[in-house]
Amino acid sequence: MSSSAIHHSAGHHSPFNSGLKATLNRQFSGLIDRLAPCPWTAHTGQHSVIHVGAGVSMVARPLYTPDERVRRNTTVWTLVQGVLAPVQFLAFGISVVFVIRYLATGEGAAAATVSVLIKTMLLYTIMVTGAVWEKVVFGRYLFAPSFFWEDVFSMLVLALHTAYLTMVLLQIGTPRDQLILALTAYAAYVINAAQFVWKLRMARLETPTRALVGT
Repeated sequence: MSSSAIHHSAGHHSPFNSGLKATLNRQFSGLIDRLAPCPWTAHTGQHSVIHVGAGVSMVARPLYTPDERVRRNTTVWTLVQGVLAPVQFLAFGISVVFVIRYLATGEGAAAATVSVLIKTMLLYTIMVTGAVWEKVVFGRYLFAPSFFWEDVFSMLVLALHTAYLTMVLLQIGTPRDQLILALTAYAAYVINAAQFVWKLRMARLETPTRALVGT
């Protein structure tokens, strides 16, 4: 073999080296997925492959299929959720002020309690209408794959608000005890709201990405 041929072959990766590199990359990606799993990796900018068995793999599910996106855009329940979400957040903001004022000064227990009750009723409303929205778009009332973890955490939020409502109706504990629980429920609500805001952001980012792929 001539020296020029030797130099030419050295400048290219052999099929063996390329295959070894690809194998190592797959193993490293699998390790990362096991250490820090994400239910919808495609929506966090990761388009990794999920391994489900020997020689079998599947790409992470998009947030909405084309049919689900059409149902989301045409159902009136999307508008209902779009209206209720900011209304509930406004009630939450006002209620936080009343609750913190009472816990700091001991004044305004009645106003704080009423504000939490209003926030709780809005939560029940958005949970029921949200379940209907999920049924229309995804075909099930709760725990659709695209919003599974959001729904799981929503159950915690609902349980904490219900526990507060139970304490008030059955007169369990002092108003301070009740409103401390209300603040705990509010903390969970903020986390849950952040989950949904992040998922909606991913939905917006998903559309242009899919459009570029189709061009």
